[in-house]
Amino acid sequence: MMAPTVNVFSDEADVGEALATALGATVALVASHRFPDGETMPVVAAQAATSVIYRSLDRPNDKLIELLLTADACRRAGARRLILVAPYFCYLRQDAVFAPGEPLSRDVIAPLLGARFDAIVTVQAHLHRTADLSAATGAPSLNLWAVEPLAAVLPAYPDPPLIVGPDEESAGWTSDWARRLGGDAVTLHKIRRGDRRITVSAARPLAATGRAVVLVDDVASSGQTLAQAVKLARDAGAASIDVAVAHALLSRRATERLIRLGVRRIVSTDSVRHPTNAARLAPLLAEAVRKMGFP
Repeated sequence: MMAPTVNVFSDEADVGEALATALGATVALVASHRFPDGETMPVVAAQAATSVIYRSLDRPNDKLIELLLTADACRRAGARRLILVAPYFCYLRQDAVFAPGEPLSRDVIAPLLGARFDAIVTVQAHLHRTADLSAATGAPSLNLWAVEPLAAVLPAYPDPPLIVGPDEESAGWTSDWARRLGGDAVTLHKIRRGDRRITVSAARPLAATGRAVVLVDDVASSGQTLAQAVKLARDAGAASIDVAVAHALLSRRATERLIRLGVRRIVSTDSVRHPTNAARLAPLLAEAVRKMGFP
């Protein structure tokens, strides 16, 4: 009987191997062949009855086809139960049609993945109007929160910090942070007029004078939201400002801008490769994979 398998890709081999170690599973590297016309053919090793594919779905347009083909290859190589571990799950932000002519991306991509996997594990999925990820994918899905691993890599605060979330939709996330760090939480109001046209405001002045402030966000990409939140905290007299983000998609320029604005430290999970990676997700992911029936 084969040992349970975690399939990993070369560009994520280290984090995939960390998950396999946490699960006590065998690591199998997916070999990927690229044809001259750009098509991809992944090749996998023989699979155990229950197998995992680890693939974080940042840069999704580069990864999705290869992932779907890999899932098919794993089935043909012996996997009867297949679990996707995608710490970053793509194409969920467009969960409604906001203007004529737009697609509803969530209802295209989530079921596409759900049809190929028996279970899905992700972290801090970008869900705003979607209450249940399983309903979106059509497969049993766990959406984990990264409060604990991120909080563990922040400094020890002598007094409870003020936790600031970027918008009203982050209220549950900020409340969990406040319980974990012992501080109080406030959420800002955000108006988005485009990818980089964002206005962030506070309903009332932040009670940040002389206090440590922790800005928390699920996804940081352009950095515009965080930059405006940093200015609000700084203008309110914050003694220090730290940023904790589940998925760091920030460019180097955006990261450096936050530091220039007064951020002392930025920490992120290793869901997406980034210089700010500090929190390791493997233990959290392994626990969830076991809940989904592994091995």
